[in-house]
Amino acid sequence: MERTKHLLISIALSLIILVIGTVGYMTIEGWNLIDSIYMTIITITTVGFSEVHQMSKFGRIFTIGLVFTGVSFFLYVASSMVQFMVEGRIREIMGRRTLNRKIEHLKNHYIVCGYGRIGRVLCKHFMAHPSLKMVIIEKDEALIPEMESDGVLYVCGDASEEETLLKAGIKNAKVLVAALATDIDNVFLTLTARQLNTQIFIVARSSAKAAKSKLLAAGANRVESPYDIGAVSMAQRVLRPSVSSFLDLVFTYNRKDIQMEEIPVDPASPLVNIMLKDSGIRQKFNLIIIAIKKSDGNMLFNPSFETVINSGDTVIAMGKGENLIELEKVLRPRDWEADQS
Repeated sequence: MERTKHLLISIALSLIILVIGTVGYMTIEGWNLIDSIYMTIITITTVGFSEVHQMSKFGRIFTIGLVFTGVSFFLYVASSMVQFMVEGRIREIMGRRTLNRKIEHLKNHYIVCGYGRIGRVLCKHFMAHPSLKMVIIEKDEALIPEMESDGVLYVCGDASEEETLLKAGIKNAKVLVAALATDIDNVFLTLTARQLNTQIFIVARSSAKAAKSKLLAAGANRVESPYDIGAVSMAQRVLRPSVSSFLDLVFTYNRKDIQMEEIPVDPASPLVNIMLKDSGIRQKFNLIIIAIKKSDGNMLFNPSFETVINSGDTVIAMGKGENLIELEKVLRPRDWEADQS
């Protein structure tokens, strides 16, 4: 920003000198506008052409002053422009290297392919989780300023190409979201991602019902249609407006007073094999346990106070955002420390 302001000031001063020189020749020598502009430019740029017309004594004195003033400013502006371009390129290269280094050190991160309308909303929700690390893949360079202003790590390139996915650290990634514009692109992306990382969890966007089976066959774990989700949401708002309003409140990413979170239970957690009544979750963190998903897939809704928390369970809790973070530190201490390192 400072470099841009400096360059604009230099250009403005040069234009002022050009105007002064033009007006000076028109006033002193009585030349027309074109001749005056031409004489001013060849003077301040030291081109060395002969005078446009025979000049008077006062005209030559004015030209001497214009040479000393104009040439200095012209050289200053030229050096500012060179500095602006060189420093800008250097900063771009250094910034890209910094991003690459950060991405190389990521583990168990999320990769979001596509930073369009859906991708950007997804990222806003992901950024509400401090422990979640994320990398964006977007081939449209026009979206780079938006990604930089949002402060996200990104890779520019085609998400369906192996080289681009490797740059995004797919070998160490935990989740990949295929949110590209077309179903064909998402199918190719899913195929490539599954070949590079057989363990990664892939969520793919689908625009047509026929594409869902293809995406699942390509290796996607989940396939979601924004249109189907939107239709269901509209129906719920009509049929159950209060419930919908409550869920909107819970799932709004920028709210801190009430959120809902699912947290896997790590074997190293001190709450493993402890009953809910003895866990202190309610007393210490002021949270409500909505459900516990057992390792075999069974879901215990509104679990009793005698329910035992086991390794491999997933606890679904609701409460303040900061309290959920504290519970996450207790339930998955190793993963939390690894995410923060």
